[in-house]
Amino acid sequence: MTTIADCDPRWPDMASTAITELRDAIPGLFTEIEHIGSTSVPGLAAKPVIDLMAATGSLRQVRDHEPALSRLGFTPHANGMNDRLLYVRIPGGVRTHILHVVTRASWPTRNQRILRDYLRSHPQEAARYAELKRRLAATTVAPGDYTEAKTAFIQEVTDRARRERGLPPEPVWEK
Repeated sequence: MTTIADCDPRWPDMASTAITELRDAIPGLFTEIEHIGSTSVPGLAAKPVIDLMAATGSLRQVRDHEPALSRLGFTPHANGMNDRLLYVRIPGGVRTHILHVVTRASWPTRNQRILRDYLRSHPQEAARYAELKRRLAATTVAPGDYTEAKTAFIQEVTDRARRERGLPPEPVWEK
């Protein structure tokens, strides 16, 4: 079952702390690190998991630093995507953070960042998204079903946000 929580004012600080830990543990590896996902949108209900996105010059170089990431609690997670690396932090068996690592070249047009910025600047869309998430969480059982059921909304809003930036549409589930 998917749990959706009211916006927690601690989420930005949790993201900031994790970003600082990453920068301090592996200086220079990431050129950018930002808080993404629903927990990064003020007022938006979300699964209580902090999503971060980091840009790097080389995904291979990040793999070379996996021991340092592991010391911070970030372990590799197979995601089937060939355009990013994914690491999860699961202290005590509870997922608290997801780190998406992408190339610096792809950073400016990443859908997750574009959607976040759009929802931050369009509170009516964020409210619509929150209502959808709550409804889906109450009626779907498997996390994969919940995620799939949100796709049409996410695609619609991301397409609109990309259009505003003069970018072509792109599937939200990048592989």
